[in-house]
Amino acid sequence: MSNPTVINFLKQSDIFHKITATQLELIANLCQELVFQEGETIFREQSEGKELYVIAQGEVDILINTTPAGAATPSETKETRLTTMRRGQSFGEIALVDEGLRSATARALQNDTRLLLIPRDKIIMLCETYPQLGYRLMYNLAMDLAMKIRNSDLRIREQLLYKSHQNKNTLDLRNKLL
Repeated sequence: MSNPTVINFLKQSDIFHKITATQLELIANLCQELVFQEGETIFREQSEGKELYVIAQGEVDILINTTPAGAATPSETKETRLTTMRRGQSFGEIALVDEGLRSATARALQNDTRLLLIPRDKIIMLCETYPQLGYRLMYNLAMDLAMKIRNSDLRIREQLLYKSHQNKNTLDLRNKLL
């Protein structure tokens, strides 16, 4: 992907909202393009991570390991999809904040999934060198994370209410039978 193409793409991504053309050029210079095929793992849950990814083309599933405790073999491994990320969305941003282990697995959902990888050390150095850019980028990342947390909260709430409703119906049926 050429630099002007990367810059035009970054303009369309939410985490680069209100970032100037000059600042986008600086960020574009940090980007490395990666291509994944359907089913390829981008990173695994609990692996080290120090990169942010932005989807330029394709889709990426974000998965968590829901294997029951005590499962011993890889064939017993169970993954649950949290979400599917699409063009313009970013993932791996928690690594920019805490450098901790990955909280989920990311896997390409389509052939020729193109990602822009931005290394943590380089983006942090850029943010420190250009504080206005750093403020705007961190603000945008915070907004993105807040939206993801709200969506997760909503899904958890829906699951709890659904289970609560199911349990109530089971008890009502049981009481009717007794």
